[in-house]
Amino acid sequence: MESKIDIEEDNFAAIQWKAISLTHVEYPKGDYVGLILAWCSLLPVFVLVSFGTLILFRRDLHTIAYFCGLLVNEAANFVLKHLIKEPRPVRNREVLFTEYGMPSSHAQFMWFLSSYLVLFLFIRVHNNIQFIDNIWKYLTALGALGVAAIVCFSRVYLGYHSFSQVCWGGVVGCVLGVLWFCVVHQALTPLFPEIAAWPICEFLMIRDFSLIPNVMWFEYTCARGEAKNRQRKITSRKSQ
Repeated sequence: MESKIDIEEDNFAAIQWKAISLTHVEYPKGDYVGLILAWCSLLPVFVLVSFGTLILFRRDLHTIAYFCGLLVNEAANFVLKHLIKEPRPVRNREVLFTEYGMPSSHAQFMWFLSSYLVLFLFIRVHNNIQFIDNIWKYLTALGALGVAAIVCFSRVYLGYHSFSQVCWGGVVGCVLGVLWFCVVHQALTPLFPEIAAWPICEFLMIRDFSLIPNVMWFEYTCARGEAKNRQRKITSRKSQ
């Protein structure tokens, strides 16, 4: 007669386990290129975590709008996948993905992110007179586009998507990224000062940096000026 522990172990062994498709990325054993590309394939997850951290600590309206665009992009990808219903190219794995592959969500995500970022850098960010002072923009833009291309290549290399699925994902992501930037730049940005004045935004300390040409310099000078003021107060108190 089986004991209660043996029965529980048998029941536990009979359970079929399934990994979460968002984070479970397989690669050929012993393939170090595949290992590197598998980590590159997880970049969208790292980006979302970074956005959450950035919003929590900066509380900037434009960053929130950018993040909302990423969510809209993901929703559009979900709808397109379930309308087209094209399966993934490789399915002979331990983990069988039930979701569809057209268009690639990773490619759509990364090209949305990159296209929006490029437009933001060259339209919204303060332009310096000398080219050498703006070179960081070109390097950042090239880096963003290069990372998006690597993520797309990783999805094809690892067999999660076909070449056409990745290409269409990139096209859709670029189109949505440009459209969302136009919406934010033309429609939402003029409303940011009013939105920042809402009681709920004041309570959450949500800020609007859209009218400040160089946010990094602004924050640096504000922090430095406040530190000097506090230091003077402390010095005057000690001298009394």
